[in-house]
Amino acid sequence: MIFLGLVSLVFIFFPESLMGIFTADPAIIAIGKTALRDISYGYLLYGYGMVLVQAFNGAGDTVTPTVINIVCYWLFQIPLASYLAGAGGMGTDGVFIAVTLTQSLVAVCGIIAFRMGRWKKSRV
Repeated sequence: MIFLGLVSLVFIFFPESLMGIFTADPAIIAIGKTALRDISYGYLLYGYGMVLVQAFNGAGDTVTPTVINIVCYWLFQIPLASYLAGAGGMGTDGVFIAVTLTQSLVAVCGIIAFRMGRWKKSRV
């Protein structure tokens, strides 16, 4: 978590310098800068959610992570990103915000599922 926190801080405060390593095109740097900032706001929750979801797999419960991933990514992130980018008028910023919100939702769903404790009944 400390590492992800440090990476987030670097991405939030120095995105233009990082993008400059890969390209000199100002249009690409502008989009990349926004992407790095917007997505890195969710890194701590993303890491937490990833650990929780994989803990279910380790406990032998493969149904819970499958459901969380289908609901969060296929039923939430893709429609939200499509809406925000298109009808929401946010363009690429809407996609980046949808990614961050989805990462947070995965963490919240993982916490709720973990506390429900059904994973304890899985047989390996």
